Amino acid sequence: MTQLLPHPAAPAPHVRDINLALSQESGQLQVVYRLEAELASLRIPAPGPGERLDDLWKHTCFELFIMVGDGPSYEEYNFSPSGDWAHYHFVGYRDGMASNHGLSAPLINVYRNADYLELRTTVQIPDTRPLRLGLSAVIEDISGHISYWALRHPSDKPDFHHSDAFALELK
Repeated sequence: MTQLLPHPAAPAPHVRDINLALSQESGQLQVVYRLEAELASLRIPAPGPGERLDDLWKHTCFELFIMVGDGPSYEEYNFSPSGDWAHYHFVGYRDGMASNHGLSAPLINVYRNADYLELRTTVQIPDTRPLRLGLSAVIEDISGHISYWALRHPSDKPDFHHSDAFALELK
């Protein structure tokens, strides 16, 4: 398991831990995000139809960034506990964003109890190696405060798009 770290500028008193597990096989990557928290103190989107929607990052969601080699192009996926999702392609750092509306919906399953929420998703990945991954989460509490979680926080402000945030390499 790999642990996400909170950004120091955005503490999260209701969150105990965010861990994730990865597995890859036949051009697919499965990511399991496990949020351990006082869930009653968080804004967790209710289950929905699992549509492609923009602006999921403004509320509780989990994110996956994929860069082939040293980039500069990369893919961004957003996964909401509601089952909604988004996908964007960037040609460089926050540049040339394009939505792929024809992309098939990723498989998203959510499990929840009083102490944790687990989101499992599977996406297609390029067979090109190496891949650099950025894994992150945006967690909103009931007061509207947002905390930012990632494998690495390379700047004084939360920035999941920063190339140094792509901290996990798949060979």
